[in-house]
Amino acid sequence: MTPYPHWLSPGDTAWQLIAATLVGLMSLPGIAVLYGGIVQRKWSVNTMLMAFTAFSLVLIVWVLWGFNMGFGSPLHLGPGILGSFVGSPAAAVGHLAEQGRAHIPMLDGLMPKLRFPQSSLIYFQFVFAAITPLLFLGSVIGRMNFKAWLVFVPLWITFAYTVNAFLLWGGGFWAQHGALDYSGGYVIHLAAGTTGFVSAAVIGPRLARDRKHAVPNNLLFISVGAGLLWLGWNGFNGGDPYFAGADASTAVLNTNLAAAVALLVWVIMDMAFSKERKPTFLGAVNGMIVGLVAITPAAGFVNGVGAILTGLIASVIVWLAWNKLSRVWIFKKVDDALGVVYTHGIAGLMGGLLVGIFADPHIIEYLGVKSSSSVAGAGLLYGHPGQLAIQAGAAITIIVWDALVTFILLKIIGVFMPLRMSEEELEQGDLALHDEEVYPTESIVGGRMQ
Repeated sequence: MTPYPHWLSPGDTAWQLIAATLVGLMSLPGIAVLYGGIVQRKWSVNTMLMAFTAFSLVLIVWVLWGFNMGFGSPLHLGPGILGSFVGSPAAAVGHLAEQGRAHIPMLDGLMPKLRFPQSSLIYFQFVFAAITPLLFLGSVIGRMNFKAWLVFVPLWITFAYTVNAFLLWGGGFWAQHGALDYSGGYVIHLAAGTTGFVSAAVIGPRLARDRKHAVPNNLLFISVGAGLLWLGWNGFNGGDPYFAGADASTAVLNTNLAAAVALLVWVIMDMAFSKERKPTFLGAVNGMIVGLVAITPAAGFVNGVGAILTGLIASVIVWLAWNKLSRVWIFKKVDDALGVVYTHGIAGLMGGLLVGIFADPHIIEYLGVKSSSSVAGAGLLYGHPGQLAIQAGAAITIIVWDALVTFILLKIIGVFMPLRMSEEELEQGDLALHDEEVYPTESIVGGRMQ
């Protein structure tokens, strides 16, 4: 008996599992701690519980039918884009699914054969799927009914996320047309921004005074969550070539470059142009997230200069959107609690378009062997102006589809249960919802220690 089949690389397998774990840590505890620190004290427990339950729900959906909808054989629904819109739902459990060689049917022959088990691929792609609802959770914090959340997440993963993944990563329509989304600028971040904004519009705003006095309850927790996001992103982008090679290292360096530049640009913009003319830690975190999100679709396709410019341009544009576009009536009316539409939606869109400009064909994702050619991307600056149009087309598809699916799902769920908490729950927060507090007192309520 051998622990290493002839096709298995211990290095690739180990890196894939480590990268997946880093991405998982971005969600738990990363997002849970980050969002739990940003929100008012009375919403911290609710926020953390929504994060943990969504993470769990997505895993069940993913192994029972979601993975193969995103990365399996196509479900032929009709002509054109419908023929390669989503994969056929099927379970990804059993000994062959877990210990057989990993493969993505639609990409066979278009990329090197993978050198780790299918279970590694399933788990790696699961943590990407799982973090997406945790991101748009930031849009509906402080008013979405917990029961509605438990229903919405698995439905959204099934009908929205799997389509996004198949179209761009699983060999679907936009992958076939050359769209570049290295690690989820569109599939995850643009989708989260779109879904969060539509969800916030459908569910309605927080209580007026909660919206007016949305003071973070713990900046130290925010720093911990933000730090986990930044370093966890090394797995987010470093794991996506599926090989522990040169492109993985390039993607990690580019990721950190873009984050650092975007953070500093946001701080400088705050100091130079904000009303208070002061740097803030929350502003720095926003800049960091914008840089990480914007480089995500480009990390393994651009060189270091492209990464720096991506962080700079995205940070300036999102800062302007946050401070100027937010005054436009539609953005002012919709209560996107943590600004997910800006830091993820607009940042993801900008990153996806910028890769259409900065993609460097000399940055090789997969080296060609013998007669096969190397795999790389080329943007407008390298003689391929059509790439920008392809990127725009993929972005429009994600925005329209995810907005439509989100709206329909929430309206259907709303027929069977309220989408919003009751007035009492909105007033009291965690105590009314969960009989728990994030910083409990030593009083006894209902026979329980609080």
